Amino acid sequence: MNLPADAVAALQIFQDASGWEQRARLLMQWGERLPPLSDEDKCEANLVHGCESQVWLVGRLHDGHWQFSASSDARLIRGLVALLLARVNGLSADELQQVDLPDWFNQLGLSRQLSPSRSNGLNAVLQRMFELTE
Repeated sequence: MNLPADAVAALQIFQDASGWEQRARLLMQWGERLPPLSDEDKCEANLVHGCESQVWLVGRLHDGHWQFSASSDARLIRGLVALLLARVNGLSADELQQVDLPDWFNQLGLSRQLSPSRSNGLNAVLQRMFELTE
């Protein structure tokens, strides 16, 4: 499956990172690069349920390809969500269904960082993406 350009860039950067501390710093930087959501978008309707942290998700369809925006009040989660968006933005609904979340974070060398609650939270974000694309 073709990876979006942002996903390819993320893989390159994270696989080149020497050790865990550098990956953690990169994770925070990716989170900081997420464009902020407007206050209107940070509403109850866009809140992802199943996350311990607050995560808002907005999806828009452009020419058959999905573009998601998200934000979180937790820095680490924001970084993980930014990397999830890098993996899914620009995909069709069918391609989105084939995204393997554990495999993606494993390729990035971040699976250690995914505690069960973070993993569940990211799965909740992905599930919400599926709901939006239906």
